[in-house]
Amino acid sequence: MTEAIKSGRTLPPSKLAHVVLRSPRPKPMVEFYKAFLGAHVVAAIGPMTFITYDDEHHRIAIGAFPGCGDKVRNSAGLEHIAFSFDTLNDLFTAYRQRKAHGILPIWCVNHGPTTSLYANYSAYQDPDGNVLETQVDNFDNVEDANEFMMSPAFVENVYGVDFDPEELIKRLESGEPESEIKKRPEIGPRSIETLPLLNPPPPLVKDSYDIIEA
Repeated sequence: MTEAIKSGRTLPPSKLAHVVLRSPRPKPMVEFYKAFLGAHVVAAIGPMTFITYDDEHHRIAIGAFPGCGDKVRNSAGLEHIAFSFDTLNDLFTAYRQRKAHGILPIWCVNHGPTTSLYANYSAYQDPDGNVLETQVDNFDNVEDANEFMMSPAFVENVYGVDFDPEELIKRLESGEPESEIKKRPEIGPRSIETLPLLNPPPPLVKDSYDIIEA
């Protein structure tokens, strides 16, 4: 331990374990995250509810803390939470499942390094207005992703290219390789003022997420 301290570099953690969210509306928040993540409640004790979707004891915790007010848009703080999928097929399967619950993305974008669906509960935004991202890596390794992020195309447009998820699903179902669908089209420069996240719709608040029949 002494030699590690002398090295000057802080030991990095092995993983990011969980996120805790304060909320003035804990019941809709819990129901949203159960539907959004395919998760379940591990424990609900006092003001805290602990939720997980994998082998971690909790990934999201919702706290009904006294005096908690509504989220202030455009204030400093956390911008969004991102969740990864292994394949484009998995990403869009989850998209369709959320859509059946009435949960639709507010922004679908191919950043280059990732293909992402930002969410808002009617657009992947949770009931408090926190933005969520679901993504799949577009490159097979970190080296290729880093190379793209240093390319002129990424410098010119760091924000990405919007897409219609239903159109990409049609391409996927037609048998087109995922590697082709993941390739980012180039549209030239893009400014931050064009991003849907700057003016998202107000979040919806529901107490349950029953499947909506088409």
